[in-house]
Amino acid sequence: MTAPGLPVFSLLETRVLGVLVEKQHTVPDTYPLTLNALAAGCNQKTSRDPIINASESEVQAAIDRLKALTLIVETSGGRVQRYAHNIERVLQVPSQSVALLATLMLRGPLTAGELRICSERLHKFADISAVEAFLHELAERPTGALAVELPRQPGARENRWAHLLCGEPAIAESHAAATSGAGDISLGEIAALKANVARLEAEVGDLRALVAKLCAELGISA
Repeated sequence: MTAPGLPVFSLLETRVLGVLVEKQHTVPDTYPLTLNALAAGCNQKTSRDPIINASESEVQAAIDRLKALTLIVETSGGRVQRYAHNIERVLQVPSQSVALLATLMLRGPLTAGELRICSERLHKFADISAVEAFLHELAERPTGALAVELPRQPGARENRWAHLLCGEPAIAESHAAATSGAGDISLGEIAALKANVARLEAEVGDLRALVAKLCAELGISA
């Protein structure tokens, strides 16, 4: 269950919040975000699980609901409206916990070690024990848990964690099957593989754009 006073959020609503936290740290020059930038961040193909394809109208509806709960604030000025998150104040959690929650909202359930690596651009944790301390604080809040430690999957060395803003998480069998044979792979190797996959996906996207441009200039079909 979510903390008292909070509704159960949709996947898109938590994705919107996660993107706002992420972009606040990774592209501070363009934060607060426009609707267009926020939709692009929600539909991003890398560092997201699951990958979604939300329209701007769907993202706007999620923004409006989050604004009503003061989790998002709208800033005026300029030609377009911009949006910023207000998670720390509303949920009454420190910035370290916001970084962990945002990472879970963007990437799905992760181990403490994976969280430390994946949240590095949002907050640099000294070690895994620091991550675990903030996770346990989120799970044991007297006003209502915001995170939960999931049962260990077969063959896994560590338990994964999930946020509770969308209610109790479902333990996906497909993920269990995918991780059941990974017991002999070190956390560092898994993180390196994920980083390489993200880099390769970005390179493939750049190459596709270049090929399309060259074909257009040559007047041939891609």
